[in-house]
Order: sequence, then structure tokens, then C-alpha cells
Amino acid sequence: MKSSRLAAAFIAGIATSGCLVFAYSILGIHSFPHYQFAALVFASALASRLKLKLPGVTGNMSVNLPFILIAAVQLGLFEALTVAAVSSAIQSLPRSGDKFSAIKALFNVNTMILASGACAMLWHSTRVSSAWSGSSVLIASCAAFFIANTVPVATIISLTEGAGVLRTWSSICELSLPYYLISTGILSIVMAAQRPNGWEVPVAVLPVMILTYRSFRIYFGRATDSATFKPIQNVMAKAAAAR
Repeated sequence: MKSSRLAAAFIAGIATSGCLVFAYSILGIHSFPHYQFAALVFASALASRLKLKLPGVTGNMSVNLPFILIAAVQLGLFEALTVAAVSSAIQSLPRSGDKFSAIKALFNVNTMILASGACAMLWHSTRVSSAWSGSSVLIASCAAFFIANTVPVATIISLTEGAGVLRTWSSICELSLPYYLISTGILSIVMAAQRPNGWEVPVAVLPVMILTYRSFRIYFGRATDSATFKPIQNVMAKAAAAR
């Protein structure tokens, strides 16, 4: 009972924090880069429905992360958070036959808002950019997103299932880190392009993520019965249930 109250309080805290960060972003609205913003919303929404079933669990992972990261570093804070929120909300929609959970969707959307906000604010910080090189800031921004996105999940699992936070987070990292590294690499390529701010970028990245989705689906399918993932499947199952 105590853990349930703590879990409810934590979810409420995440939701409140996400709403406050989003409200803060509204104050900084200047102008919309219409074509790029629309392209990122469209591409991330489409990628959100390309769900991968994780080995041995009932949850899934979508290939929308590169678009969220691109929005975080190339758009304003409000636009970046909007891309993250829309993408996460669409990802939370169940497939046919599954039940929709408003609590899980609320947690997912606001966790993604906080992660995207951490990435965007670190990247756009003049104090950080003046002290570090561009590549260092980019890596740090993506790392901030990774931590802000995975730690809340590990925490809610610990509160609801009684698992250790560090052990749970370590297990989540073991399975999801390669995907984050691929997404960071794609972002680095996009930032090095001569025309990084056009609508063409999301359109060009989308086929890459479709191929990535197909590759991960084959890999996870073959790994389902492999002993490699057995030690972390129970923890990941809890993560899927919490999300």
C-alpha cells in the first residue's frame, strides 16, 4: 500500500513537472519553422507506430527517437517539446485488442517532455556551449535525454515492484543503449549536413529508421529464445508493465 502511494505520488510529480516545463516553453515562442516542424511531427508520429516487441516482454519500443533528438537541437523549446509529446502520445495508443491506459500515457508523455527538455536546454545553453566543443555538447545533450528518459522508468518499477533502482536501470540500459547510440549517430550526421534545418532531413531519416526497425525486429526475433537476454527479461517485463 505504501509503495502504491509512493508510485502515485511519483507519477503525479512527473506529470506536474512535465506540464510546468511545457508551460515554460510557451513563454519562449517566437516563430515556427513551419516546414521542418511539420515534417518532424509527421515523421516522428509515423515512426511511433513502428513498434518493436522486446524479447520476452509485453512492452514495445518505437523508432521515433532520432526525430525527437533532431527537434530538440534544431527547433525552439516549445516546438521540440510538442514533437516529443505528440510522438509519445501516439506511441502510447494501443494496437487493436489492447487496452488504453491513461495513467501510462500520462507518465510516458511527461517523461518524454522532461527528457526532451533536458536535451534541448543543455544544447541551447550559451554557458555550456562557450565552455565545451560542439561535439561534446551534443553527446552531453543526448546523454541527458537518455538519463532523463530511463531513470523515471527505473524508479517507477522500483516503487511498484520492489526491485532495486540501480539494478533495474542497468537492465534497461543493457537492452536500450544500442538504440540510443544509433540515434545519437544519426543526429551527428544530420548536424554535419550542409542543410540541417530543412524539411528534407526528417524525410531522409525516415527510411533509415524503417530499415533500423526491420533490423531490430529480426534481431529481437532471433534473440527471443537466446540465453543472452534471459537475465534482463524479468526486469524489462516490469518496465513494460510500468510504462
